[in-house]
Amino acid sequence: MPEIHLDHAATTPVRREALEAMWPYLTGAYGNPSSRHRLGEEAARALDDARERVAAVLGARPAEIVFTSGGTEADNLAVKGLALANPRGRHALVAATEHEAVLESAAVLERMHGFAVDRVPVDADGRLAPASLRSSLRDDSTLVSVMLANNEIGTVQPVAELAEAAHAVGARFHSDAVQAAGWLPLDVAALGVDALTISGHKVGAPKGIGALYLRRGARVEPVLHGGGQERGRRSGTEDVAGAVGLAVALELAERDRRARADAIERMRDAFIRSVLAIAPEARLTGHPADRLAANASFCFPGTAGEAVLLQLEERGVLCSSGSACAAGSEEPSHVLTALGLDDATAQTAVRFTLAASTSEAELEQAVLALRASLDALRGLAMR
Repeated sequence: MPEIHLDHAATTPVRREALEAMWPYLTGAYGNPSSRHRLGEEAARALDDARERVAAVLGARPAEIVFTSGGTEADNLAVKGLALANPRGRHALVAATEHEAVLESAAVLERMHGFAVDRVPVDADGRLAPASLRSSLRDDSTLVSVMLANNEIGTVQPVAELAEAAHAVGARFHSDAVQAAGWLPLDVAALGVDALTISGHKVGAPKGIGALYLRRGARVEPVLHGGGQERGRRSGTEDVAGAVGLAVALELAERDRRARADAIERMRDAFIRSVLAIAPEARLTGHPADRLAANASFCFPGTAGEAVLLQLEERGVLCSSGSACAAGSEEPSHVLTALGLDDATAQTAVRFTLAASTSEAELEQAVLALRASLDALRGLAMR
């Protein structure tokens, strides 16, 4: 029986177009873009072209794009780098549902640099209300970080309003858009952000490449020190092939984003209705409407999320219990507990994430597999 892959939020396959564009820079055109000879200059031109193409998708200037090793490094550079380089105060704010890369970076500011960090609460759907942020901001607030769309529950945040609130007190605003890329508009001017994180492997580029948009004039303290590449903001020889792959994959994801998102959202909504029909006790987590088109996340009270995953895998359905970065942890998801769920309920989570290749037939089969899995676990519980 062929597997049904419903864990596309964890990672995506490399697009053929991206791989083909990368191939020359993995073989004959392998030069270091800092080298002043033919091979190096060829690599530098490819890097410049990739930077321009990524910037075009974001509505940014090429000089505002910093290539990184992925979303985690970009988040670290944004949170620690912006806070340390703009010390108008020692107060930072992050949403309680941020990715660990943001939360741990903020914790370093707190632990090692004397910052006070507020983890601002969200509502039961995972939304951070602008009024709530405004009430938490202070005159010495220097940085706010709120992700555009949550990786576990799919909730989309009102980033433009939140950024406006941060700017009203003079704070910089960063948004982790790793999960949003390919599903939501990423125009940095419309979002009003000072920094924005993307990661290649979420949009069909390889793992190990990402980018950080840094608004012109926004100073940043480097996290990596060395040769001063990326205009001194991120040292280390650039991954030219990865940058090329990211540019191609991001362009393709943006090209058909609206049509793909609309089609997937219709299938997702039908899938959610079917799941709730076979499991009335289930709880949809995240905002019911303002959520990523490909995300359907649930809690199934009375079951263990990991047990449901194992049962589903036996029936050919691959999904997850939440963030792949926290897989294997015995602690309940901080995202789900931030919604007000108790620990026991939070540990029953299952996340299904779709892709353009997902079919209605696959989702129908996944619902049947889920019903059989839940029935099997209920049977075991009654013994």
